Amino acid sequence: MSLKNTPDRWGSVSKSLHWLIALLILALGIVGLLMGELPKTPKYFWVYTAHKSIGITVLVLVVLRLAWRLYAGAPRPVPGTPGWQERVASATHWLLYVMMFAIPLSGWLYDSASGLRPFKLFGLLEMPKLVAPDEGAAQLSHALHEWGFWLLILVVLAHAGAALYHHIQQRDATLVRMLPQGWLDTPQKESA
Repeated sequence: MSLKNTPDRWGSVSKSLHWLIALLILALGIVGLLMGELPKTPKYFWVYTAHKSIGITVLVLVVLRLAWRLYAGAPRPVPGTPGWQERVASATHWLLYVMMFAIPLSGWLYDSASGLRPFKLFGLLEMPKLVAPDEGAAQLSHALHEWGFWLLILVVLAHAGAALYHHIQQRDATLVRMLPQGWLDTPQKESA
């Protein structure tokens, strides 16, 4: 398997970043939904710091993923894919990138504007504040963070649904190209 993307498949770097970011976002979403219910114990603050640290990690990984995509390109569309589907897929991918930037940044902005003491990334590196404490900015960034998460969920469901549609209904290689080599490599219409 190639590290770099080929005309027909995503390379191992793209696949690894895709699935690692997806897994981290899933974990962040679960923790984010549950952490408001935690009692205010030392574990509560540990969970919040872990949530923030993993969010910043996702931001860094998304920067790396976007840089890699610009460097390595993307596979060409599966032959036979209608032009409108290619345009919708491209718009969806770019919207996912925007959301993967906006959600961690809005969380970091919320942390900064709320006036909390600076948090340390995984307890090691003190993260700088993006803005001075400001109640209005804190409320706005918190709303963007929360509603951005729900929008991301909708876009991810559409993205995954489209991949499954291509795999089950169209029987093409759209989904298989992003899976590890050998997964679901069943009778599909192969790309040329």
